[in-house]
Formats: sequence, C-alpha cells, structure tokens
Amino acid sequence: MSFLTRIFGNPAKERARLRPLYDAIVMEARQPIWYRDGKVPDTLEGRFDMVSTVLSLVLLRLEHEGEALTPQTILLTELFIDDMDGTLRQLGIGDIIVGKHVGKIMGALGGRLGAFRDGFAGKADLGEAVRRNIFRDDPSSNAAVDFVSGRLAALHAGLAAIPTSDVLGGKIAR
Repeated sequence: MSFLTRIFGNPAKERARLRPLYDAIVMEARQPIWYRDGKVPDTLEGRFDMVSTVLSLVLLRLEHEGEALTPQTILLTELFIDDMDGTLRQLGIGDIIVGKHVGKIMGALGGRLGAFRDGFAGKADLGEAVRRNIFRDDPSSNAAVDFVSGRLAALHAGLAAIPTSDVLGGKIAR
C-alpha cells in the first residue's frame, strides 16, 4: 500500500463500493411507470431528468447524515459524471464539447438539488420543482406533475426510513 493511498484512501475502490447504489438509482429512474403513468418524456433528456432527479433524492438523503458522508456523495456524483460522459461520447460528442456538456449537467444536478431540497423542506412548491426540472415547464398535464410529485415524495420518505448503510449498499426503495 502506497503512502498516498494510506493517507487519502483508494478512490477507485471507494467508487466501486458505491456502484450498486448508482446502479439502483439508474434502475429506479428507468422504471416504466415514470414514463407510462407519469408521462415523463421517454427521450434522452427525459431519462437524464429522471436519473439526475433520483440521484438528487439520494444525495439529499446522504446529506441529511452530515459531513461524515461528504466523501461518498462526491464519489457518487463522480459515478454520475462518468456515466453521463460515456453517454455523451456514445452519442458521438467529441472531447472538446464533452467538457461543456458535463458543466451543464453539473449545473442541472445542482439546480435539482436546490429545488428538491426546498420542495421537500416546504420552502417551495414540490410540484413546481417537478414541472421545471422534469417536464422542463411543458408537462403533458397537471395530473402527470401530481403523479410524479407523489412518487418522488414516496421515494424521499422511503429513503429516509432506510438505514444509511443499506442506502450506501444500494437499497433505495422499500
């Protein structure tokens, strides 16, 4: 074991431990019910919106534990960035442009974190956060916004009831 690894740990190994959690986030975001019953657009953008939204809820859950889990939230965010980077490259976006897109993706994630943090704390309307961040201000109906808001609220509450160690191990739903 190198001196630096003993001091700083092994980020690759730590990220690998969080892979089941990231995979669970993606699996939840790809559930057909979001797209079928919730009318989330089943497009590249709609799927990004759902992955980043579910990730936001998990990050908020981990944030609730305080600074002790900051390293895990950073590593989980890095897994998300790697996934989005790979997706952009598969779409044929070149190296020069990928960085700009990743910057926008991080801005979108940050915006969702703030919007959902406020929405679940009662400081803002959750439905408006859903309308703006998932439907991009163009929902198919108010019923769709209500459906997605309700499922997100249930996911948020479910995450709060799951022990942190289980969440970190990849369990995000009851």
